[in-house]
Amino acid sequence: MSRLILIFSLFISLAAAADTIKPGVRSPITFQRSPQVSDNAQLKMRMHAAETPPPYDISMEKFDIIVPKKYKKGDPHGLFIWISPGNAPSISPEWEAVLADKKLIFVGAHNSGNNREVFARMRMAVDANDNLRDLYDIDPARVYVSGFSGGGRVASMLGVCYADMFTGTIAFMGVNFYTDIVTLDKTEVFEARYIPHDEVAALAKTDCRYVLVTGEKDFNLKNTSAVYENGFKKEGFKAVDLLNIPGQAHQPPTGGWLKKAIEFLDAGKTK
Repeated sequence: MSRLILIFSLFISLAAAADTIKPGVRSPITFQRSPQVSDNAQLKMRMHAAETPPPYDISMEKFDIIVPKKYKKGDPHGLFIWISPGNAPSISPEWEAVLADKKLIFVGAHNSGNNREVFARMRMAVDANDNLRDLYDIDPARVYVSGFSGGGRVASMLGVCYADMFTGTIAFMGVNFYTDIVTLDKTEVFEARYIPHDEVAALAKTDCRYVLVTGEKDFNLKNTSAVYENGFKKEGFKAVDLLNIPGQAHQPPTGGWLKKAIEFLDAGKTK
């Protein structure tokens, strides 16, 4: 099969998938191709990884998508790419309503929880991003990656290592960083978890926006607060916010806090 025929076939399959998705309803979706930006060489380069990522086939992965009811061609929407700590990409109906109001298309992978190795979790988010831009009118200034707990940690790495693809990141109750982080009370040290490519990290500092969400009773409070002060702020990231929710334990917060985080990412961007 020639390259032109292959590309045309993939486009037709994507278009057919879009036709089965009803706006406002959570729907299954699959993808048939991975972009070069998520291959082994790119992952290793972007994270300075010594190990080679294990085998991965995007056509074997399953996703859920929620397109807002009011979406229509010619009216660009943003993307909200979700990384769950569990095997199902679940969010609350309250969150779904916030995303619809903010004109964000939700997509999340199945089998992308904390028991899955990190390279596959990152690849699924990158692949969903790339494929959905072929299906829908996407505002490139509003492509956001987010996750909760272990999913938040993966999202925080993607938001830096793929700063050329994701313009904003919301890390809920879990965040990693690329330098060793000393807690504010100087009692603990959290080791660096990755090393981003210098050029991409420089772009992340100047062009991307980040929200770190924790809570008064979240067991990751010390880690998140320290990464905010001694990581993002110390390293010179231009736009980063910390939301410490009163009384909040280690669980996804109400939709009002999601809305607040999205509005920080949206600041200064046209809709």
